[in-house]
Amino acid sequence: MLTFKRIRHSDDTMAFRDLLHGVDCDDNPVSVNLEMFDRASASAGKGVVFNDIIESPGHRAALDVLVRDRLCEVFSVSPGELIDVLAWGMANPEPPLEIDSTEAEVLQCKQEPIDLQKIPIPRHYQEDGGRYQSASVIIAEYDGIRNMSYHRQLLRGERHCVARFVPRHLRTMYEKASANGDEVPIAVVNGADATVLLAAAMSFDENLDELTVAAALHSRLHGKPLRMVRLPNGISVPADSEYAMEARITLELDDEGPYVDITGTVDEIRQEPVIEYDSVYHRSDPVFHALISAGVEHRTLMGMPRAPTIKAAVSEVVDCTDVYLTEGGCGWLSSVVQIKPQHDGDGIKAIHAALDGHRSMKQVVIVDEDIDIANPIRVEWALMTRWQPDTDTVILTGQKGSSLDPSRYEDGSTSKIGMDATLPLGVDRGPFESVL
Repeated sequence: MLTFKRIRHSDDTMAFRDLLHGVDCDDNPVSVNLEMFDRASASAGKGVVFNDIIESPGHRAALDVLVRDRLCEVFSVSPGELIDVLAWGMANPEPPLEIDSTEAEVLQCKQEPIDLQKIPIPRHYQEDGGRYQSASVIIAEYDGIRNMSYHRQLLRGERHCVARFVPRHLRTMYEKASANGDEVPIAVVNGADATVLLAAAMSFDENLDELTVAAALHSRLHGKPLRMVRLPNGISVPADSEYAMEARITLELDDEGPYVDITGTVDEIRQEPVIEYDSVYHRSDPVFHALISAGVEHRTLMGMPRAPTIKAAVSEVVDCTDVYLTEGGCGWLSSVVQIKPQHDGDGIKAIHAALDGHRSMKQVVIVDEDIDIANPIRVEWALMTRWQPDTDTVILTGQKGSSLDPSRYEDGSTSKIGMDATLPLGVDRGPFESVL
């Protein structure tokens, strides 16, 4: 194994490549079909860059690099501080900086002729319906509204993919365009700066432009504006992305799936929109972000943007210091919330607030500040030594369930549980403190 050398633009701008600093490189030939997953699994989630991809000469691929610890290291913040910065970005959006095409790293190279099969789009699981790009974001504009979000895409040949659009803003945009007989012009971006990737994973009730949140995060965390460049089809993309592809959401439908989703269960086959690609641009020596569904990066992207909303909701009733969406809960269905209780009953109040702050969540554990919320052993220890099931538990029935939970009832509802593992106020803490 070799160490990946940090690659920086001449003006020291940040980019996806900064997440690769210190990651191991694998220089042995590897196939996009199942082999990248097998080899990455051997790294135990520490991250790997493949330099010799059989189907994609001249392209590399990075896996397991977008993780909480590496993000905190790149941004020079603690996990709790990162949650606060994400919340700040949501509340303080700002416009990105448009630059000339001659200054954009992502336009250094153009693939001719177009052949998506030569990009290291992987098939990670035998159960998947084919090769999927799962970490690419779609930037779409229609009727004066811009949206940026993640949508898995099943590769269907040289110029086509089939995308799964869940019922969110892009789905609404697509359905409106379809009713008018229109295609939707889009850009598909892979390997953007981490601030862009995190912003793309956020969801809002209103049509807030995620790129303005990304721009705010970029200014706050990097001290520089987010640079954008306009593609020939009129869609602007982050200028230092690894890949930027012009495309259209067509009126055609095709089979999408099966797909191993974040819970590790297999999602079904559906008829979904076909995306046709018109051009592919990329940086010199590009690195494709080949995220493993149900892996650590998938959980990071699903869970981390939810932590600020949970923390904000809990902070309205008690001082909340940190939130962690657990790996066992797939970064979505379960969390641990750390608080500073000030009054009797604060733990129970925190349970209700946390579940309100993330409606898809099914379980929450409330702990004191001395518990490492990212360590499941210490969280279970807190439960076993500080929690009484008959007095410190909240169970709610008839609640909105998550579509990612296969155990939900036929009507989509579920029950939820919260456990208060904080110590009572004024108790002698000595018998409850661990020396380990």
